[in-house]
Amino acid sequence: MSDTIFSKIIAREIPADIVYEDDVCLAFRDIAPKAPVHVLLIPKQPLTTLGEAISRDAAMLGHLMLKAGEIARQEGCGDAFRVVVNNGRGAGQEVFHLHLHILGGRELGWPPG
Repeated sequence: MSDTIFSKIIAREIPADIVYEDDVCLAFRDIAPKAPVHVLLIPKQPLTTLGEAISRDAAMLGHLMLKAGEIARQEGCGDAFRVVVNNGRGAGQEVFHLHLHILGGRELGWPPG
């Protein structure tokens, strides 16, 4: 996988408004938010897309999902938030480093897009 803006954020080559970090992942505020709360959660070990995940990625993916809920609550969303993963260009993925969008802070309609 080539360097992405996310790998540069992990390496602290590009600044970001970081809201959470541990050994596995990093979360920061989206620079173009689509809701009052819009945080991106990325694994430190790069994975291009969710569709490329394999069984050895299961623990990391589970960790991301658990942290997404914790971060949403930390950001004041309570139990009303959405987690979105865009997989591939056709689904709107722009940065090819797996990332979860944590959205909340307002009523979220359905269908999403």
